[in-house]
Amino acid sequence: MPTIYIDQASGIDTPGNGSSDQPYQSLAYAFFSTPSTEVEKTQYQIRKDATVEYGEPTQSATKKAKKDAQGLDKKRQKAEEKEAKDRETREKAERRLQESKKVVLTEDPSLPQPVKAKIVKLESLRGQRVRVSGWVHRRRDQQEIMFIVLRDGTGYLQVVLTGNTIKTYDALTLQLEASVELTGTLKAVPEGQRAPGGHELVVDYWRVLGPAPGAEEAFTNRLNEQSDPSILADLRHLVLRGEMASSVLRLRAALLSAFRASYTDHDLLEVTPPCLVQTQVEGGATLFKFDYYGQPAFLTQSSQLYLETCLPSLGDVFCVQESFRAENSHTRRHLSEYTHLEAELAFITFDDLMTHIEAIICETVDKLLANPATAALIKTLNPNFTPPSRPFMRMSYSSAIAWLNEHKIQRPAEDADGNVVTKKDEATGKDEPVMVDHEVGDDIAEAAERQMTDIIGAPIFLYGFPAELKAFYMQKMPRKEGEQGPVCTESCDLLMPGVGEIVGGSMRIADMEELLAAYKREGIDPAPYYWFTDQRKYGTCQHGGYGLGVERFLAWLANRYTVRECSLYPRWPGRATP
Repeated sequence: MPTIYIDQASGIDTPGNGSSDQPYQSLAYAFFSTPSTEVEKTQYQIRKDATVEYGEPTQSATKKAKKDAQGLDKKRQKAEEKEAKDRETREKAERRLQESKKVVLTEDPSLPQPVKAKIVKLESLRGQRVRVSGWVHRRRDQQEIMFIVLRDGTGYLQVVLTGNTIKTYDALTLQLEASVELTGTLKAVPEGQRAPGGHELVVDYWRVLGPAPGAEEAFTNRLNEQSDPSILADLRHLVLRGEMASSVLRLRAALLSAFRASYTDHDLLEVTPPCLVQTQVEGGATLFKFDYYGQPAFLTQSSQLYLETCLPSLGDVFCVQESFRAENSHTRRHLSEYTHLEAELAFITFDDLMTHIEAIICETVDKLLANPATAALIKTLNPNFTPPSRPFMRMSYSSAIAWLNEHKIQRPAEDADGNVVTKKDEATGKDEPVMVDHEVGDDIAEAAERQMTDIIGAPIFLYGFPAELKAFYMQKMPRKEGEQGPVCTESCDLLMPGVGEIVGGSMRIADMEELLAAYKREGIDPAPYYWFTDQRKYGTCQHGGYGLGVERFLAWLANRYTVRECSLYPRWPGRATP
């Protein structure tokens, strides 16, 4: 009589074989593995672990194990049935696939010649035969009908395929993101039904222009909503195909057009300053340096100095230019390369400057909301958006210090070298920064600015920063007789709720001697700035300007968490690909 061994501690049901060397772990599996005709002819020996001898199972254990073995057998039968069904389905699909290779679509020459069109231009072509090309954005199969949502960059189109058009090899193997050319009749969707644009294309002929892979390389396997941020960054070229990412970039394009229109309304002329420079604007610590044919040069931090030189010949000017900051910051508000919208205006006062900035921003937003297409984009991306009310609040730097202290918004204490002072938290045992009140002379941190702006819940012009906190070229505020405290500048930051600073501006030093003194104070060699200094020599005037971060503005407008979503291919420390 054969003997099967069961060791409940060290045995293995699979791949055990019931021998004393490879015992099973459960009595139920031992019964399950024994042919039903052999169960009564087989001896079963079981033990709890290796510290006891094998023995026959009890009657109750045998009864329970046989019942459990029946359950295992039912599972086996279901698995076999499922495998047979799956095999049949695969074989059926393979036969269908082989049959599909025999189906060849040809365009019917008796049909009207199609009109080739982009999706955005289709509405006027309803009832006509049209030809559209694009990418398969979505696909849905329903009995004898295939629905496709086509994307061509100008919009989305619902496509309906039936009959032989869905029986071809290309139809059966069609994957998302394949590029296709579709020809058929454009029809308005029946009343009560919805589709992009209110119409759909009923296809009579189509072909694949560029296939896309399936299986592991399928688009949805490489990229989905749960993808890690680092993967999303690596696959930015695929992320851009998504509805949200493309909507942000579409709004960005409309935003830049609206800004340009607003500047035209205010008689500002667009110019294109260089990106390769040999002067600094915002301090040498954040300059990207490189060798320029044997000479030291930098990627521009700002085009301001060049814009100033245009005032005498071109009048008020602006530019839309990339700026670069070598600042090792990984916050959601910083980029190493960003689009800088800058403007310079002549013969103005500090009050004129802030009024102008406010007007440009509000008029640009009004233009976007007046356009149905861009208004729809804003509604999709930021459903709760409301345009800012005018006039914007104006708060002096010293008033902001007082406000922060009144609202118990503190800053980390720093030692003489600028290092954060910490102390051990008794509860956690970790070193935590020592928090102190703000003082006049402090450089208000971005976090404090954002917190203040979010509490107030409206745009704020923060103005009158101490001179030691600002760039060398900024005009100082006139001091009243007997006035104490630091010398302040005619400078301003525009803060927006949820984002913080989006604009930084100031009046510029107009007096040449004062500018030369500023060079000396900052340790800047005036020689490379001769062309900038000359603006004060040949007919100086009161003038000012500002820079607006397009990505930050767009993050505010579209309610994006990070400015990285607002750039085509964002660059930040450690990221320069793709």
